[in-house]
Amino acid sequence: MSISAIVPVWNGRPLLEKLIASLERQTLAAAELLVVDNGSTDGAPDLARERGARVIPMGRNAGFAAAVNRGIEESRGEWVAVLNSDVELAPDYFDVLHTAAESPEAWFATGKILAAGTTDSIDATFDLVCRGATPWRAGSGRTDGPSFAAPRPIWSAPWTAALFRAELFRRVGRLETSFESYLEDVDFGMRCAARKLSGLYVPTAIAWHRGSAALGRWHPETVRHIARNQVLLLARHYPALAPHLWPAVVAQTLWGALALRHGAGIACLRGKWEGLRRFHAARQTSTPIDQNVLGFFLESNERSIREIQAATGFDTYWKMYFLLTRGGTK
Repeated sequence: MSISAIVPVWNGRPLLEKLIASLERQTLAAAELLVVDNGSTDGAPDLARERGARVIPMGRNAGFAAAVNRGIEESRGEWVAVLNSDVELAPDYFDVLHTAAESPEAWFATGKILAAGTTDSIDATFDLVCRGATPWRAGSGRTDGPSFAAPRPIWSAPWTAALFRAELFRRVGRLETSFESYLEDVDFGMRCAARKLSGLYVPTAIAWHRGSAALGRWHPETVRHIARNQVLLLARHYPALAPHLWPAVVAQTLWGALALRHGAGIACLRGKWEGLRRFHAARQTSTPIDQNVLGFFLESNERSIREIQAATGFDTYWKMYFLLTRGGTK
C-alpha cells in the first residue's frame, strides 16, 4: 500500500515545518508529500521543496476545498491523507489508522485530535449533524474522557488529519468547491452517508492541532463562510425542507446568536444571505439524500450529540436546540 499526503498551505511556515517534521517521523511513511500552495507569501512553499515535497501552486487563495481537490487529482497513492498545515502527528498516526481501516467496510479513518500543547483537551474527533443542518465537531473544547475513548463507525471525519481510500473519491467525488472553506468536509460526509460508505474513529491514533491558524475561530470571514455553508447543506442534501424547517430555523438562529455574542453578527447575516441567494443553484446541481436515509442519518447523529453532551455537560446551544425542537436533553 502507498499513502499520498496532501497539505493545503496559505502561509504559516513555522507550523508547516512542525508538520513536515512529524511526517518524517512516521513509522508508516507517506510515499509522497503534496503541498498545495494557496498563494503563500512567507516562504512556506520554499520550505516544503527543501524538505522533499512536491509543491503545487494554485496562484491565489482558492480555498481549502479547491486546494485539496487539486492534490487528490495529482496524487498517486492507494490511500490519501489530508492534513491541515497546523497539525502535528504522533509517529504511529498513519500506521494505527491504516491498520484499523484495513477492513473492506472502512473507507476512511481519523484519530483523536488534541489541542496543540495539551495531553487531554479535545480539538476534534468526528462530525455530527443535527436536523437543523448545523454540525458539531464532537468533543471540541472538552476534556478527554470515556466518551472519546472507544473506536466507532462514523459517517463524517474532520479533514484536519484523515486517511481515505483513493477509490472513495471515484465513488463519491471530491470536495464541493462552492463551500471554499469550512463544512466542505461535512458535505462530503453526508455524501458518504447517502451511499452508505462509512469510516472509523480510531482514538489510539493521536494528533495535535492548533486550530483556526489562518484567520481565527470567530473572524468575520470564518463566520461568513460557516453561516453560508450551513444553508448550502440544507440546499444540497435535504430532499424536502418541510419536515426539518423548524429545527433548521432554531439551529441556525441559535448559531447566529453565538456569532453575535462574539462580535460577528453582521458577518453571519451576510453569510446567510449569500446562502439563500445560492440556494436554488445549489439544489439544482446536487442530488439530495433519500428521505429515509437522511432521516436515519440525522436521528442517529442527534442521538449521539445528546449522549455525548449529557455525558460531558450540555453546551447552552445544544440544550436550547433540543428543548426548542422537542428533542429533549436526557
